[in-house]
Amino acid sequence: METKLAEFIKDTPQGREADSILRTCVHCGFCNATCPTYQLLGDELDGPRGRIYLIKQMLEGAQPTAKTQLHLDRCLTCRACETTCPSGVRYGRLADIGRDLVEKRVQRNFIDSVKRATLRTVFTHPALFNPLLGLGRLVRPLLPEKTRRKIPLAARPAAWPATRHARKMLLLEGCVQPALAPGINAAAARVLDKLGISLLTARGCCGAIPYHMNAQEEGLNRMRRNIDHWWPSIEQGAEALVITASGCGAMVKEYGHLLKDDPAYAEKARRVTAIAKDIVEIAAAEKDKISALASGSKNRRTKTAVHSPCTLQHALKLGGVVEKLLADCGFELTGVPDSHLCCGSAGTYSILQPELSQKLLANKIKALTSGTPNQILTANIGCLAHMQSATELPVKHWIEALEELL
Repeated sequence: METKLAEFIKDTPQGREADSILRTCVHCGFCNATCPTYQLLGDELDGPRGRIYLIKQMLEGAQPTAKTQLHLDRCLTCRACETTCPSGVRYGRLADIGRDLVEKRVQRNFIDSVKRATLRTVFTHPALFNPLLGLGRLVRPLLPEKTRRKIPLAARPAAWPATRHARKMLLLEGCVQPALAPGINAAAARVLDKLGISLLTARGCCGAIPYHMNAQEEGLNRMRRNIDHWWPSIEQGAEALVITASGCGAMVKEYGHLLKDDPAYAEKARRVTAIAKDIVEIAAAEKDKISALASGSKNRRTKTAVHSPCTLQHALKLGGVVEKLLADCGFELTGVPDSHLCCGSAGTYSILQPELSQKLLANKIKALTSGTPNQILTANIGCLAHMQSATELPVKHWIEALEELL
């Protein structure tokens, strides 16, 4: 694609990156075939190719409007288009650049601004989120069924194994996951303990929520604070930074790129990115030990549908790895049509774009239950909570199901 960027942007790091991405696009339109919002709305501007043109026009000097903002807001950033694209267009990065510029040049209304600021604040601060979740659970029986289903019941604190192995890894706790589903990280710790690996907790918000809600400097500052917090353990020889929420993993894997121009953090960020691993990467590397443990288990293998989150299959490029690991352990996996499509959670998308999100959720639940499974397994806490609100089947993280088997 030919470009002619405007003077205000062309010689900036953002401009050079955007220009490089735009020039790889051949506007073939293959991306629209796998774009969830284009499939629902049928509007060229609600597909990747149309959004790329909107961003290109802005970078070439056109004034963005509220309509530009709307079409970019409707994007899930699921990155299915990147998996489909034959030219390797890094659409996710281009969308982040475009949204940042629009946010600075198009004024949101007061209610929308307050809503976004509230979400960024509450979801990323456990000291705020946890009491509010507790209050929601307290009044849950009094709420309408549709609202009640969105508030998960409290789970019992799960046992965490003692630190006893020479091999040690850090585990990112995350923001909302410890309150919504405390069993996930504990299950990961118990599985890795059986594999001879001790997990040490690392606190911190990965920065994805503020960064993808166009408060990018806020997100970058969170990344810097995380690096400062994790660095002593990394220097002491932590083998990896393990992440059980694929959405967080996709963000942490970007630290090296996003902070590459920060002289104080560039090298440390590259190191963090290098050791960041989704839990399935660790498990896959230890598959022989897991298979041996599973072969001796008498626990029942439940008929299972696996939901592969967008961040796992499109951002981290780990599609199919969970499925193979579970299948090798004897789980009976059901087929999932259109498994590349988003469930509609997408961070705060389900709150900010509820109508589109609910349509995507209904389609995803229909696909996941088409093979009559007894449970649904996923790899991301946001997807888990979102899907559980729409089905009576248990929805769990796959590491919990694996731990129950072992």
